[in-house]
Amino acid sequence: MDKPTSSPPPADGAWLDLITRATAFAGRCAELSAQRDAENLTVTGFPETEFGWLTDAGLLAAPLPRRVGGGGLNGVQGGTFQLLQMLKQVGWGSLPVGRIYEGHVNALALVELFGSDEQQARAAADVLEGRRVFGVWNAEEEPPGVGLKIKDLGDGRYRLEGGKIFCSGLGHVTRPIVGARTESGAWQMCLLPMEQIAARLDHSWWQPMGMEATVSGTVDLTGIELGNDTLLGPPDVYYQEPWFNGGAIRFVAVHLGGAQALYDAARAYLQKGRRTDHPIQRQRAAEMAMRVESGDLWLRGGAAVFERQPTVAHEVAAYVGMARLSVEAIAQDVIRTTERMVGARGLMRPFPFPRLIRDLTMYLRQPAPDAVTDRVGRHVLDHPGPAHQHWPKSF
Repeated sequence: MDKPTSSPPPADGAWLDLITRATAFAGRCAELSAQRDAENLTVTGFPETEFGWLTDAGLLAAPLPRRVGGGGLNGVQGGTFQLLQMLKQVGWGSLPVGRIYEGHVNALALVELFGSDEQQARAAADVLEGRRVFGVWNAEEEPPGVGLKIKDLGDGRYRLEGGKIFCSGLGHVTRPIVGARTESGAWQMCLLPMEQIAARLDHSWWQPMGMEATVSGTVDLTGIELGNDTLLGPPDVYYQEPWFNGGAIRFVAVHLGGAQALYDAARAYLQKGRRTDHPIQRQRAAEMAMRVESGDLWLRGGAAVFERQPTVAHEVAAYVGMARLSVEAIAQDVIRTTERMVGARGLMRPFPFPRLIRDLTMYLRQPAPDAVTDRVGRHVLDHPGPAHQHWPKSF
């Protein structure tokens, strides 16, 4: 596969350097995945090698604020499009790595937004000195009320009861943010030092059709006692906009990276097999090119809406919802076109298509797509102005 490319955004040299490093990192990830496939190895364990490379490239620290030694690339203080380009490149190299890394970026952004000075300093030390991976574990079993609860014991002590599902990087993400329901019904974020608590981890629940290497699973936190220093922000701040729904633009970027990896692999397959002269294959390639390019335009538009000052939360949520649904459709079209382009032969090992298609199909299944569509429709039908005023951008 060709190395991924990124359109150089208007950024300072440090941000451009991080994107360049992410591009090089993605190339190494893709080569390692191809080697494993060639050796008939289905990787289901945590991508330790890849995260070692990611850390050495400075990408683990990239989301930290510059004032503490990071790269300042988390979308909190500008640089949203540059952040999305970095995430897209990581997703191009490996969707499981991209999924876990996006959670790391999300968690560090939440610490910067809502954490105390002490929590921010501790998080920086955990990343820079301890090479800790952060994450956000928010999903719960249904019906509502079965998930994680937090009880105030008094004197600054709290006890957890219940657990979480879809915990990506379980056993390797050592600084997850989890949301727990308080006795009053509010939602309290907690930042957990996993090596210091006796949580019960269960990977047997994770039997997916793809994305196996995220080593997701369930965690039971019943009986864990916490202090005030683990509570992140006031209750219900996790759902504050534009950060909650607007933050979905990060995983949209990783999705697009996976779609572009599939597009590049399909082109390489035709080029190597000298099958580029067939007019139908050229038509398919053209259609795929237009789709993946339109995905980059959605990222650029999402970043522009996100950074417009003053940011209007419902505009951001609606626009990012459109980007999410559009990139999902783009990725599904790329999957279908690739399957026709390479045929049954290409859908066998050692070709990368079975792995790429499984991972992308699984990762696209983000929750509540119908609610996202409804949010977009509500915004445009409630808006009194013409189309060009629906989402003013900071271009």
